[in-house]
This record gives sequence, structure tokens and C-alpha cells, in this order.
Amino acid sequence: MATIGFIGMGNMGTALLKGALKVFSPEELLYTARTDGTRQRITAETKVPFAPSNAECANACKYLVLAVKPQFYDEVLKQIHYVITPEHVVISLAPGITIAKLQERLGSDRRIVRAMPNTPALIGEGITGLAYCSTDYEQEELAVLEKLFGAVGRYEKVDEKQMSAVVCASGSSPAFVYMFIEALADGVVQFGMPRKEAYAFAAQAVAGAAKMVLETGQHPGALKDQVCSPGGTTIAGVAALEKAGFRSAVLEACRACYERAEDLG
Repeated sequence: MATIGFIGMGNMGTALLKGALKVFSPEELLYTARTDGTRQRITAETKVPFAPSNAECANACKYLVLAVKPQFYDEVLKQIHYVITPEHVVISLAPGITIAKLQERLGSDRRIVRAMPNTPALIGEGITGLAYCSTDYEQEELAVLEKLFGAVGRYEKVDEKQMSAVVCASGSSPAFVYMFIEALADGVVQFGMPRKEAYAFAAQAVAGAAKMVLETGQHPGALKDQVCSPGGTTIAGVAALEKAGFRSAVLEACRACYERAEDLG
């Protein structure tokens, strides 16, 4: 019997599966994918076997990761509900779909963990929000969850009510950051810097600044102030961003993201 099964091999399912291989053997893992081509490719790359169907995958493991898009949940839940038992730990990656709604479909005594990882998990630099009722799990079970999500980056336990906010803070926000890096690179290309170097400088600046926040523990505003010399170049740029509505644009992006996550439920 496999330890962890994955239903769905999109970006997040693949990232978690490959991350899991850092701490689990291929024999401890199992997955399903929609197409034969995907199954052949993933097994060739990872040596992880695949199950013929979603129900067989669920039946053959204790921990089951639902790594499919929200619009496919109804179909998948119909296929697996009769094999999910109270012994299973079902890990849902879908925004907006609550533990209570999943228990309505799978059974009120079924144990559900909601997880919201992000795409930097692909390189082991992700962060995952986890929501679950601690009293429903043994310490050994929680250790498996920590082992799995620790293999792809950081993780934080959050109240389930905050899961849509996690979508804004880390699930969707890498796209916003990529847009900023692209725009910053465009900004310096106009002054003659080759694009390859522009992307390298911009991306490393973002990576370094993020690491400063995480490792120093200082407030982002304090770190910003340290760069802004009186009458200098940085404060001129900050003033231009404020005039253009930089903060309000980010706030509006988060609001739109949050509302869409709630709608998906």
C-alpha cells in the first residue's frame, strides 16, 4: 500500500510529487493523470507508478492529495467517495472549497486537510498554508503532512477562514511578482541595458529583498526606509510609485483574487 496518492498531475500535483521524492521513495507514492501521455512521462521522470483510476489510487493509499482544478472536483468526488474511509487523510488543494463542503460529499467523519501551496514549490521555494483540525490527527500523521510540505518549501498552519487570504498572499501572488519583475526589466531596458541582464538584476533584487524580510524579521516598511536616502534616487522612485497608485493596485488585485477564491466555493 502506498503512503501518499496524488489525483491530478498539473503544475501543483507534479511539483508536490517531485518534492515528495526528496523524502519518500517512489514505492511509497502513487498518482493518477488524465492522459496516457502524462502518465508515461511522469513515470519515466520519477519512477513513481500510476494507478489505473482515481478510485484505485484512493483505495491504495492513506494520504490522498486532490490536485485537480475546482471545476473537476464534482467528477472526482463521485469517483472516490465510496472508497474514502475515516482512516484516510484527504488533502485538498482547491481554493474556495471548504472542509465542511468536502465532508458533505465524502462523509461527516472523513478527515480533510486544506492546503494552498504555490508554484515556487517546483524549485523547493514554495510556501503552503495548511488548515485542519489538530485533534483529528495523530502526531505521526501530522509529521507526514509536515514532511510532505516541508519538502517543497515552508508551511504555516492557518485558520480555515483565512485560506482565501492565503490564496492572495502566496497562491496567486507569484504572478503579480513576475509582472513586477517584467515591468522593472522593461524599465531599465529603455535605458540601454540588455534584456537578459535586466531580468537577472530585477529577479535577484526581488529574491534578495524577500530574503531580507524573512531573515531579519524587520518590518518591510523599515527595510524600505533603509534604502531611501533623503533626496536620493530611491525615494524619488517610491514617490513615483505612490503617485501612480502602486499600493492601491496591489490592494485591488488582492480583493479581486479573494473574491474569486470565495466564488469558487
